[in-house]
Amino acid sequence: MDYKEKALLLHEQWAGKLEIATRAPLDTADDLALAYTPGVAEPCKKIAEDPSLSYKYTRRGNMVAVISDGSAVLGLGNIGALGAMPVMEGKCALFKKFGGVDAFPIVLDTQTEEGIINAVSALAPSFGGINLEDISAPRCFNIERVLKEKLDIPVFHDDQHGTAIVVLAAFINALRLTGKKAEDCTVTISGPGAAGNAIAKLLVNSGVGNVIMCDRKGALYRGRDNMDWAKTELAEITNKTGVKGGLREAVRGADMFVGVSGPGLVDADMIKSMNSRAVVLALANPVPEILPAEALAAGAFIAGSGRSDFPNQVNNVLAFPGVFRGALDCRARTISEGMKIAAAYALADYVKDELRPDYVIPSALSPVAQFVAKAVKEQAIKEKLNRC
Repeated sequence: MDYKEKALLLHEQWAGKLEIATRAPLDTADDLALAYTPGVAEPCKKIAEDPSLSYKYTRRGNMVAVISDGSAVLGLGNIGALGAMPVMEGKCALFKKFGGVDAFPIVLDTQTEEGIINAVSALAPSFGGINLEDISAPRCFNIERVLKEKLDIPVFHDDQHGTAIVVLAAFINALRLTGKKAEDCTVTISGPGAAGNAIAKLLVNSGVGNVIMCDRKGALYRGRDNMDWAKTELAEITNKTGVKGGLREAVRGADMFVGVSGPGLVDADMIKSMNSRAVVLALANPVPEILPAEALAAGAFIAGSGRSDFPNQVNNVLAFPGVFRGALDCRARTISEGMKIAAAYALADYVKDELRPDYVIPSALSPVAQFVAKAVKEQAIKEKLNRC
């Protein structure tokens, strides 16, 4: 029985990966009177007078909504709200297992920006944070942007920022191993979708010297035709040297390649054209842009992928449970760039004493959430984004 067959069988047996558990005893008449009527009226009145007390008297302070419209689910594409539900349940299970965060899956029967923004805004009072998931680009960028402006709780699109945090952690440790400086490095990224967009921005904000983004038509640069607003925005902050041409030209002389695009787009000659001690993170799943063994054989110093059967797996589970744990613990109003960078350094530092080319980021099952949470919380307090 392969993974597909076994997963289908187990999902049938589980009938869902989540269930509701009660924290209050409900065994006696007094229990009912305290947990429900008439006793429940007292916290209700207190919260009505001071909404911030919802964090004291309800589970809101440990609750995250995992929300999707089903438009970009894993590698399956637009399979709709119900098709996305098993993934959202799985995400919630990971939140609980790795971060101790209670998360609830919500799939929306709308794929318009306005519909998603209105629905999430209406749901927000029930939660301490919003995790957007599997919403296609470029809509996801504006949806997150508007929600962050409207809401006073953290809004985090994990497909973007979770991936970016782990990539930055790998880059930080690659610098430690190679002795290079961020400001002297060029990073080429293939795929300006949700993950690629966030990776580029986080690397730029972290002091990387030059980031070159490529789509199917080649490198993005100022004034290029056939770019949507998101790519135009990226072109303003990337490609300082004005590189034109395809991926092959953009990779030449780069210190790191990050692939969040499609299978087999990179060959050995392209790796050989990169700078010495190059880093190759080919994250397309299940078939990467280039297999790690092929990248190493062509001269790469560090190779990683999105797969668990190769070293240096870039897995979002290393980031999002700890990021939300830290944000919730200090009741942060948002998740800033500084908090993301702090999370990346915490991940990088976790393996600093064992650092080697095939171990620049922790394994997906490493207990890193508490370390990430501490760094995120401290940064939120430093930036005065906390409310406790």
